[in-house]
Amino acid sequence: MEQEKVILVGVETEETWKNFGESMQELKGLTKTAKGEVCFSLVQKRPQVDRQTIIGKGKLTELKNLVESYEADLVIFNHELTPRQSQTIADFIVVPVIDRVQLILDIFALRARSKEGKLQVELAQLEYLLPRLVGQGKYLSRLGGGIGTRGPGETKLETDRRHIRNKITAIKRELKEVAAHRERTRQRRKNNRFQIGLIGYTNAGKSTIMNVLTEAKTYEQDELFATLDPLTKRWKLPEGFEVTLTDTVGFIQDLPTQLIDAFHSTLEESRDMDLLLHVVDASSPDRSQQEQTVLDLIKDLDFDKTPILTVYNKADKIDTAHFVPTLFPNVLISAKSSRSKEELTTAVRLQLMENLEPYTVYLAQNEGKLLAQLKSETLLVHEEFLPASENYLVKGFSLPETAIIRRMEDELDR
Repeated sequence: MEQEKVILVGVETEETWKNFGESMQELKGLTKTAKGEVCFSLVQKRPQVDRQTIIGKGKLTELKNLVESYEADLVIFNHELTPRQSQTIADFIVVPVIDRVQLILDIFALRARSKEGKLQVELAQLEYLLPRLVGQGKYLSRLGGGIGTRGPGETKLETDRRHIRNKITAIKRELKEVAAHRERTRQRRKNNRFQIGLIGYTNAGKSTIMNVLTEAKTYEQDELFATLDPLTKRWKLPEGFEVTLTDTVGFIQDLPTQLIDAFHSTLEESRDMDLLLHVVDASSPDRSQQEQTVLDLIKDLDFDKTPILTVYNKADKIDTAHFVPTLFPNVLISAKSSRSKEELTTAVRLQLMENLEPYTVYLAQNEGKLLAQLKSETLLVHEEFLPASENYLVKGFSLPETAIIRRMEDELDR
């Protein structure tokens, strides 16, 4: 498919000047991910955005001329547009206009694979586009669709509002059923198993780390939102302890509220985690801002009580001698390096020992099956045969509710 020519528009205000450069760079990355070609970025400094057209009449005329000069197919604003603003601008420049939120929703539509993911995208897009239907018909009938029109599809958006509201109600009902099924699956999967969640800014390398640790063969690419649907795999530590590892959708600066709601289920996967691995791109010039974005969202989602290990990734792209971490505890790795698995495993192991409960048990010589179970269900750190008693002394760490430890404690009490 031929790439659409896109012009980006951003206004630097007194409120946004600090992160404006990064935000525009991110918008460029998002456009590339949506298969668009950025031919020009129009930026303006103002105390605040224009209430009618974001950029004011003079700049709007300049934008119209740029659209004609570059023969642009689409204009993307780095601001959430009201329905009226969107229509006013589109009528004047005579090409489709979308905003950052619609662009991100479009990428989500492009990437969703699971039934739930697709339903969540469709719901978010329909709810977002419902008040924006007026005047969109002539643009939605563009040949072959294009950026901002994927997902629910053109025909659905051109039907009347009542039909779309009915569709929204039906999707919400279906999502409830899917969510209930997923919750049952999650409860079965937990089965007292230690759960680790991968979180972090989009494109920090979560999927690459998932693949290094579990050989999961998940989609990994230098793109924003390469992963949308949560994926859970088993990871067996060298001692034999089996944990689950879940990859989640990447966070982003100014994550639209529609996406937090729409992908609540994706982030829900992280709610029951026993440990979070916060993956950070150590080479990013905007590292501190990206860290703060994730930390703020972790707080908003009530995950801040879960232990967090910060994994500084992409060490191969920086001078490690001068690297200064800002979050603790942490580990610095390059997921592309052969040593990364060992380094990360060691750091995770330390976190497990800090966050699990220590235990000491004695096993008879003939209780090999029990020993194998302890190796699989707990982090076994010491195993010693005592000739005097002909017993095995076993020490390790486990979740307080681990079935085998509870059973052994009950037997001792009796």
